[in-house]
Amino acid sequence: MHNIVILDDYQNVALTFGDWGKLTGRATLKVLTRHIADPAELTAELAEADIIVANRERTVINDSLLATLPRLKLIVTSGMRNASIDVAAANARGITVCGTSTLGYPTAELTWALILGFMRNLPQEVASLASGGWQTTVGMGVRGKTLGIIGLGRIGSDVAKVGQALGMKVIAWSRSLTPEKAAAAGVECVTMDELLERSDVATIHLLLNSDTRGFIGADKLAKMKRTALLVNTSRAQIVDTPALIAALKSHKLGGAALDVYDREPLAADDPIRKAPNTLLTPHLGFVMAENYQITFSQGVENIVAWLDGKPMRVIEPNAPAGH
Repeated sequence: MHNIVILDDYQNVALTFGDWGKLTGRATLKVLTRHIADPAELTAELAEADIIVANRERTVINDSLLATLPRLKLIVTSGMRNASIDVAAANARGITVCGTSTLGYPTAELTWALILGFMRNLPQEVASLASGGWQTTVGMGVRGKTLGIIGLGRIGSDVAKVGQALGMKVIAWSRSLTPEKAAAAGVECVTMDELLERSDVATIHLLLNSDTRGFIGADKLAKMKRTALLVNTSRAQIVDTPALIAALKSHKLGGAALDVYDREPLAADDPIRKAPNTLLTPHLGFVMAENYQITFSQGVENIVAWLDGKPMRVIEPNAPAGH
């Protein structure tokens, strides 16, 4: 009998998605519903685990942790990339790492929830109504404004289509983007500086790697309009957070709508919580029933396949980190 531990199931819903009954008689299940940051505590919880199911990049699984888990033989993660898992270190210890498919559109949809929620001051107005009040702010529309897409990949392209449907002028930048590819998507290819200078809303959809870590720093933030909104549903580390907070506090940037943070779960005293002109959500981009159905269903399939000696959806050590 193999022992399975599911990590970071914040909503305690993992067992409601996927056919875990396929593992009856072959494995036991333990679900951890809170994030465990302390290494010693985490090791204690995982000591008897033969298989770990990781929810996205919520827990770091590095070589120092793996060294304390001699029983561990399989890691299953949602998605085919997970920057929090040291795949090479796992393979060196004889541990297989497998992934799953994920949907792109949930993050694109959340991006628009953040943009429209910020522009129409929804958090303030909902709070006012709940407390017995009525209208307190004057919102802004997006029609006729310029939307800048930083990274015109799968998610960025979906975000661009909605912007076009809402009557926005859509411009985009990616290192590999050509005017021809942009034109085919109905957007204008521009330089990064031009995107920052022209955008009323700039939204980030890049993979996190050595080139993009800290990519949006004080110098780039200074090029943006003082009224502009910066949206990040990709990875927090792409933006220099202290520089972002400074730009917000000095009113050199109109606002920030964020779903990702340097350390997650976000600490109660994290400075970003008190930064002005923000709309913050707790990394909800991936959190959608349709995504969970795919990832946990395929996660069960991966475990069954591994138990049968035929591992599937194996992640190679050189897979790039990303969204």
